[in-house]
Amino acid sequence: MKRGEWAARTDDLARASHNGVIRVSTLVQLGVPDYTSYRRCQPGGPWRWLLPGIIMLSNGQPTPRQRVEAALLHGGPDAVVTGVEAARRHGMRQLPTDETVHMLIPHDQHVRSAGFALVERTIHLPEPVVRNGIRVAPLDRAVLDAVRRWRRIDPVRALLAEAVQQGRVVPTDLMLELDGISRRGSALPRQVLHELELGLRSVAETHGLAVWRKSGLPSAQWNVPVHDAKGAFVAMPDAWWDDVALAWEIDSYDWHFNAKTTPEPWRATPGTRARA
Repeated sequence: MKRGEWAARTDDLARASHNGVIRVSTLVQLGVPDYTSYRRCQPGGPWRWLLPGIIMLSNGQPTPRQRVEAALLHGGPDAVVTGVEAARRHGMRQLPTDETVHMLIPHDQHVRSAGFALVERTIHLPEPVVRNGIRVAPLDRAVLDAVRRWRRIDPVRALLAEAVQQGRVVPTDLMLELDGISRRGSALPRQVLHELELGLRSVAETHGLAVWRKSGLPSAQWNVPVHDAKGAFVAMPDAWWDDVALAWEIDSYDWHFNAKTTPEPWRATPGTRARA
């Protein structure tokens, strides 16, 4: 496309973009002078500047997908989305609102963080999986990269417990993954993984564990299956004292129960569970 012709062929610009996000250098190749791109990104202009050398071909607020596209263009062809954004694309719900797009790139590449694009160089670059056309880290790496940046323990517990409770990762594998990546920010997730290895599966249960430790009660088993005298599965209570057949159940249904393994009578109501 010759210079000056692009204004009449804006569809070509859209087709060359990633959901409306494009490099200035790509626009130059399509005949749009770089000074024109910068001018059109000025306040009141029809385009919007997102990251260095990357613009959006409209002037509204970028969508989450457009922020991810811009971040990946900034990170380069080997960049992999991780952390909160990747965990969200894996279906996790216990996540904060965060416009930052955390990416991993090979250690020998030199791309700096900019704006909402957080770039982390690593010698342990995971093999990406594709979620809706976006290269993301596997779930175990994604959740660990998310919680390594958090400073409060309950959100760390919530996200890691959700991933484990869904049966998509196991605490031992998460611990191995944590041992293989950056030690920065690993203290809280390591503590939580030790709790998960004990059988705890929710924030409420960890608070319950603290109460139990102060109570003087004998040792309990956490989240173990309970069977009746005929061997039929009854439930999987939060804590179980086998010597006295005492079950302790904490109502944290949203992400505490596994619907596949918890019988309907136990999942229904506190009154119903009392009769189960």
